[in-house]
Amino acid sequence: MNVPFMRRVLPLVTVAAISVLAAGIGQTQTPVPAGKVAEANKAPASGKVALYAAVGAVLTRYDVDVDGAALTKRESITLPAGVQEAALHPSRKYLYIAWSNGGPSNVTPDGATASGNQHGLSAFSVDAVSGALLPHGQPASLASRPIHVTTDIPGTHALVAYNDPSGVTVHQIAPDGTIGSQVKPAGPLDVGIYGHQVRVDPSNQMVILMTRGNGPTPTKAEDPGAIKIFSYKDGVLANRLSIAPGGGYNFQVRHLDFHPTKPWVFVSLERQNKLQVYQKLSDGTLSSGPLFSKDTLAAPGNVRPGQMLGTVHVHPNGRFVYLANRASNTVDFGGQPVFAGGENSIAVFAINQDTGEPTLIQNADTRGIHTRTFALDPSGKMLVAANMMQLNVRDGKDVKAVPASLAVFRVRGDGKLDYVRKYDVAVGSGNMFWMGMIALP
Repeated sequence: MNVPFMRRVLPLVTVAAISVLAAGIGQTQTPVPAGKVAEANKAPASGKVALYAAVGAVLTRYDVDVDGAALTKRESITLPAGVQEAALHPSRKYLYIAWSNGGPSNVTPDGATASGNQHGLSAFSVDAVSGALLPHGQPASLASRPIHVTTDIPGTHALVAYNDPSGVTVHQIAPDGTIGSQVKPAGPLDVGIYGHQVRVDPSNQMVILMTRGNGPTPTKAEDPGAIKIFSYKDGVLANRLSIAPGGGYNFQVRHLDFHPTKPWVFVSLERQNKLQVYQKLSDGTLSSGPLFSKDTLAAPGNVRPGQMLGTVHVHPNGRFVYLANRASNTVDFGGQPVFAGGENSIAVFAINQDTGEPTLIQNADTRGIHTRTFALDPSGKMLVAANMMQLNVRDGKDVKAVPASLAVFRVRGDGKLDYVRKYDVAVGSGNMFWMGMIALP
């Protein structure tokens, strides 16, 4: 059943043009080592949850009813440019939003991707009752498009990943949650090709940059991908290790997530449509190759052009892993571009708690096109998938539009997903590039 939002005009709060650092709100939180986080950051959450979804520069808040698996649309704010990612401070009092007028969030599905000239990281305070966002301090100006943002474990620094040129920067976070100055690395960093995500290990001593590389084109050879590992202390990064099986070819790593209690790291390979599992080693690095490599598609023998894998999230209990299969390629039908076919689904894996081996147990249809992002609520009872664009599909001899949407699922005890409803989101010729859920303070 499709449940459209009630039409109404939402107030917009315009925020001054700024560069932003934003991290993965939907990412599973990993255990914080004792003594790493200030006592103020250890206060229990209120139990309330907020969801945020961005269409271009407009970020809209939704109330979340976890038990009812329902969303209620609230107000919106407008960033200086398209929202790329967002990260929640460990205290849950501040949200860091990365924005840019470059990248695919600022073009139509068939348009050219611009590098842009406005990039930033902005801090917002999070209202403890509603989740409403208010600008907090001055934004940080960034040199190029930020593609991902996160904080370190104690919340003293924000880390930003960049795709073009590939890179990572570290920025101080003041005790009041505002963004401070940039921290220089120990020396030149090995940042690979096309950085896509940066994460800090729960030890707070290892930082991992996922560098996707680029697939081959008719005019250009493949750029290899790699997992770049850095040591990390007081905001300072230093090179440790580069992991690139097969020289990094056919290794388009995109995102990772950590198991909450075991030494396993789960990695998504974008163009290969695979989930890989790596071992965390006692020396603070990862195994040189995967422990396991698994297909994420329901029909891995029928991969359509443009089929890709998106982000990965581990369930809070560590027993299940979820990944986004996404597709949006088009073909001509009667003079109109229509969906060429492919899988838009959440792949659900059960994880063997002794070995870390994942077993595919479900591919849950998201009822939309190009499932770029999704998030689990902090309790792990509800999952929301963001189908980012509107696209025409064939309907017999006719054509109909499938709108962008937020698809809501209940998470069963066995990890499988039960579809509940979806909420259509008006995106016009743009897209819903990012969404995430957070626990309120």
